[in-house]
Amino acid sequence: MRVVLAVLALLAAVPAAAETIVPPGFTVHVYVSGRGFERERAPGAPGIPSSSTLAMAPDGVLYVARTGRRYTGGEVDDLWPIYRIPLGGARLTPETEARFLYGPPLFNPQIAGISPAGELFVTTYDRDRKIGVLYRMVNGRAELFAGGTPERGARPVLRQPEGVAFDPGGHIYVADRARDVVLELDAAGAVVDASFLSLPRPRLMVIDPRQRLWIGGDEQVVAPWQRGPGVLWRADVETPPAPMLRGPLVAGLAVGPGGRIFVADRHAARIVLVDGDGTASEFARFTDGDAPRGLAFVPDTPATRGAGIAGDLLVITISRGRWPANEIIRVSGPFGAPLEGAR
Repeated sequence: MRVVLAVLALLAAVPAAAETIVPPGFTVHVYVSGRGFERERAPGAPGIPSSSTLAMAPDGVLYVARTGRRYTGGEVDDLWPIYRIPLGGARLTPETEARFLYGPPLFNPQIAGISPAGELFVTTYDRDRKIGVLYRMVNGRAELFAGGTPERGARPVLRQPEGVAFDPGGHIYVADRARDVVLELDAAGAVVDASFLSLPRPRLMVIDPRQRLWIGGDEQVVAPWQRGPGVLWRADVETPPAPMLRGPLVAGLAVGPGGRIFVADRHAARIVLVDGDGTASEFARFTDGDAPRGLAFVPDTPATRGAGIAGDLLVITISRGRWPANEIIRVSGPFGAPLEGAR
């Protein structure tokens, strides 16, 4: 623990490279970064290879997925690894990167979420074969949980799964962007309802304390980096999906204290806070060409409390407008209190 606290003290002394404007009482520091990955374009520039999704396990280990079709570097096209970052954060280089890799490279991996049991789930898809998979990661192995190659003549269960949400009853919800549906699975991965919700191009999902699903969708755009209309939907077992916020193209989604929803609006370079009734306000704004991607709150557990990061917000940022180099910042502050200064 002394080593962890020493690392955290060192990282806390490193401010974010560009100013991130947050409400009074909040602070921003770099949690994960690197150097040497942009040798050809920007030698010496900080950042890790392009990543867009993340989640933290109860023990404080952070999982981050590299984003496909960004680098070649000798890797097979579209196969990208998962980073496993220890409690306290890390600084990566091309020489040390291998120490942080977890599991096999996967096609277009996205960190889907951490289950209530603390298990890491990852979604992948093969755009050419139009087949998607939901994996459960166990001790560095990718175990097929749902989807995959169907039997001859059968339709794939998943085509382009992305976000996943877990309810207390053990049900698992998967956003299939290519099929315009949210599927419901049981705790063993069997399909309960192949069209639990129907809505255009769902990508990211979370469940709030009232067991309502919040779903970020693209609507008309093909890829998250393209500009176009986005929508944040809310649904539960008794009501169909209802649009609660239109405009931001949701690049990251997280549930904060009090059930408030935090949305990463990449194109507007800001994080938006959405109350349960759909009232939106700006929580953070990024400057100098930075923009947010994935979001995740640090769980409140003995490990994270001991490290002093419980309840903090982790944000993947595109650094200074250069999408190939990202950093992960840690936002600390009174998230459970009324957020004065949020606009």
